[in-house]
Amino acid sequence: MNKLTMLLFLCIVPIILILVIVYSKDKNKESLPLLIRLFVLGIAACFLTLFISKNISYIFPFMQKSFSEKDILSKILYAFIGVALVEEFSKWIFVFWQGYTSKRFDEIYDIIVYSVFVSLGFAFYENFLYVFNYGNVKTAFLRAILSIPAHACTAIFMGYYFCIAKQFKLKNRKSSEKYNLILSLMVPTLLHGIFDFCLMIGYVWFLVIFYIFITVLFFNSIRKIKGVSKHNQTVIHKSKFCPNCGRLLNNSVCHYCAHTEEKEK
Repeated sequence: MNKLTMLLFLCIVPIILILVIVYSKDKNKESLPLLIRLFVLGIAACFLTLFISKNISYIFPFMQKSFSEKDILSKILYAFIGVALVEEFSKWIFVFWQGYTSKRFDEIYDIIVYSVFVSLGFAFYENFLYVFNYGNVKTAFLRAILSIPAHACTAIFMGYYFCIAKQFKLKNRKSSEKYNLILSLMVPTLLHGIFDFCLMIGYVWFLVIFYIFITVLFFNSIRKIKGVSKHNQTVIHKSKFCPNCGRLLNNSVCHYCAHTEEKEK
């Protein structure tokens, strides 16, 4: 196996394996076109991240400095806000748009599938940028066993809180729904920030913390997948959905595609 083949293998195979594992836990499988669209939206989230990061650097000049030039506070802000929050928000917005508000979200496990496919679409594109910029097998291997699974884990936590939010929504408990929607963004951001900061800071004892953290994260993510898939429930939508685009209707007019109930008649 030559170097290029090894790089491609390490870039693609771990992503496929994780997607297959998560997908296999879904009792009523989602359609292939939907999953492909979610994966592509994950790639689009990379470009949204680049756009947001570029504009944030104008607001916070310290972010334009190299990591080694930053003081400890700037390093924390960079890891948790400049990287983690921006990346997780870019993924979150697509999961919310194409998953949470859609009539296709008819079982609570579905949103975990949606979150993971978006997140690993993001990881797929990011992987190619990292691996082929550095061009070495070591980088590809480390990303295959650490970064790609970490993207999947933060997505599982994102989907988990989306699940809880949806259940509160169906009970018309709006404050609890909003609280869990916030958690669906902030918990993955916190986990992502810890992951990045421990690696970026470069101190040996932070690496010890990192390996403990990543072990706990992986096991908890597996436990959440098993738990949600085992106790999967059908989502009974009391709200109306647009028959044209599938988005949630607040009234008789869809704010996304302008479809109206009169058109149906």
